[in-house]
Parts: sequence; structure tokens; C-alpha cells
Amino acid sequence: MVHSLELLLDEASDQYIRDEWHTLDSAGLPNQSTIRSGSNRPHVTLVAAKRIAGAADAALAPASLRLPFAATIGAPILFAQGSRTTLARIVVPSTELLSVHAQAIRLLTDHLGDGEPTTMAHSTPGYWTPHVTLARRLDPDQLGRALAALDSRATIDGSFVGLRHWDGDAKTEFVLGGRAC
Repeated sequence: MVHSLELLLDEASDQYIRDEWHTLDSAGLPNQSTIRSGSNRPHVTLVAAKRIAGAADAALAPASLRLPFAATIGAPILFAQGSRTTLARIVVPSTELLSVHAQAIRLLTDHLGDGEPTTMAHSTPGYWTPHVTLARRLDPDQLGRALAALDSRATIDGSFVGLRHWDGDAKTEFVLGGRAC
């Protein structure tokens, strides 16, 4: 499985994304609310790797202490995967967000495990696109219906308030507090 380091949204922004999941669900479309993990929640993945050691949580304290900071969630963005598409909302890559991403990569360097010294390509600097996923594996008809169901012009001005280490093997999370905790 995959391990990840994720930024969590403030309560209002989190609820807005959950409402979009519900809109898609009500339209009979795939969405992130249908994932069976009880810990699934709106987030922005900073780093994905085959393994992130538990010791990384303590090493990430300097990054977590930068929280909270502003987050602007914008228009829908699409990621093609063969004949299927992932629908997400772009997160504006502010200077602070890019700096936290780079810092997290540096802090995790010694904590990526089992002979996998690098992060997955899509989360490395220069290839990373910050986003919040709304739905995965949409076929072309579903994608059209999903885009029609959502307000694609909406912008969410919120903040990042938490840093979470998701252990995909154990299906557990560890949330690191920021300055506000």
C-alpha cells in the first residue's frame, strides 16, 4: 500500500468538499465519500511513498508548526488515467504551500523505507500538482455529469490546519498538531 503525508483543511473548507462529494453521490456518481475507510477526509497529499517510517512524525514537527496557513481551492482539474479520469479541485500553489511541500520532502528523506529512497513521482517537486480529489475512475459520461452537477466557478478561501501521516498498510492515521493546537 501507499503511505502519505497530507494537509488537512479547516472545518468549513472540509465541509464544502464533503458537500461536493454528497452532490456527486446524490447524482449516482463515483466520489470520495464512497471510500470505505472511516478515516477518509478531504486533504491535499504532500508526499506519497511506498513507506514512510513512524519516526517521520517527530521529524515533521518543524513543518507542522507552520500551520495554520491560507489555502485557496479553485476550479476543477482533471487527471487522465487511460479511459478514466480523476476529478479534483486545484489548490492554488502559494509560496507558503510550495515551501511546506519542499520542507516536507527534505524532512522525510531519511524516513522513506524499505529501499525506496524517493517519493512517488507525482509528489516530487516540479511534478506535484496540489489538489483535493472529488472522484476517481470516471468514464467520459460520468465526467460530463459530474462537471454539470458542481459549481465549477466556486472558490474556497480557507486554511490548512493539520498535517496527517496516513499509513496505508495499517489503515491508520497520525495527525500532527500545528501552532493552533
